[in-house]
Amino acid sequence: MPRRTEILRLPMAAPDDVSAIAAALEAGRLAPEAVVAVFAKTEGNGCVNDFTRPLAVHALRALFAPHLSEAALARIALVMSGGTEGGLSPHWLVVSVAEAAGPGPALAVGQARTPVLAAEDLGRRAQVRMVAAGVRAAMAEAGLAPGEVHYVQVKCPLLTSERIGAALARGAVPATRDTLKSMGLSRGASALGTALALGEVGEEAIPDAVAEASSGLFARRCGASAGVELLDHEIVVMGMSPDWTGPLVIDHAVMADAIDVSPVAACLARLGLTGPGGFVDEAGRARLAAVLAKAEASSDGLIRGRRHTMLTDSDISSTRHARGFVAGALAGLTGMTDLFVPGGAEHQGPDGGGPVAVIARREG
Repeated sequence: MPRRTEILRLPMAAPDDVSAIAAALEAGRLAPEAVVAVFAKTEGNGCVNDFTRPLAVHALRALFAPHLSEAALARIALVMSGGTEGGLSPHWLVVSVAEAAGPGPALAVGQARTPVLAAEDLGRRAQVRMVAAGVRAAMAEAGLAPGEVHYVQVKCPLLTSERIGAALARGAVPATRDTLKSMGLSRGASALGTALALGEVGEEAIPDAVAEASSGLFARRCGASAGVELLDHEIVVMGMSPDWTGPLVIDHAVMADAIDVSPVAACLARLGLTGPGGFVDEAGRARLAAVLAKAEASSDGLIRGRRHTMLTDSDISSTRHARGFVAGALAGLTGMTDLFVPGGAEHQGPDGGGPVAVIARREG
């Protein structure tokens, strides 16, 4: 039996505000047993101490617990991304999958969880391999070949002082003792693991220490976000499959720098989203279901030859600047502010740029 994907993009008034999802459950717009993933942008700082992410996870688990067994609840990927700088709107993206008859191709979704990552493996080839195995498992669940994949979202762990101390106590040496830097190493390893699984890079090109990897090695279809709320990896793979049905379709683009929206405009055009009239169907319903992207400050401190100060601001992390900046560029293109734009694009697209995925509804 073919499967069908649905996505609800819903507002939140606070990181623990699940009222819009609860209303969708009560109205029958959402079946709890069909939910496979929930993405969210929460209004924290997106750094190590951003506890809006676990707060959102706690609220989601409390909402779904009366409807699902513990095993079924554990199967839902809860991908929380902190930071809504600039005009970014906090929101939920609820992804559900159910059996349905009908023609394809359509958006296919698969997900997987990896084993717990040892602290000393974070930012090293062991993490790359672990994520690659998880991506392959998620592709197999969705029935997707590497060439059919348009985006992979990875939620990965980071190092806390406690995790670093525990590793040192047992004689293990973490790749870094800087908790903030551990986020970048984890994202980079997750991106390279995705690129390995999709055949975008060869394992021989990836050094044991991800920090030593060339910036020229990157995934073109991956967004990785690190958080304190998990010790393993949650992986969601999205692509187009002839064996899936439904109104949703997906395409992707790669921004060369933080203001390179032309590839995204071309992606929208390929999906039939052109001009003001192309973003709604004949009934006036929005056709643009979701935009997922990555933001990163270029390491040379320049954007098209002009200096930026994202890397030299001692008060605010560059990831926070980049999120607000790239989200503004994409909002101007799409007319949406509820965009899923995490910061920190290590090995996710070219230096200073990043991958973008667009999910749309077919006309009619």
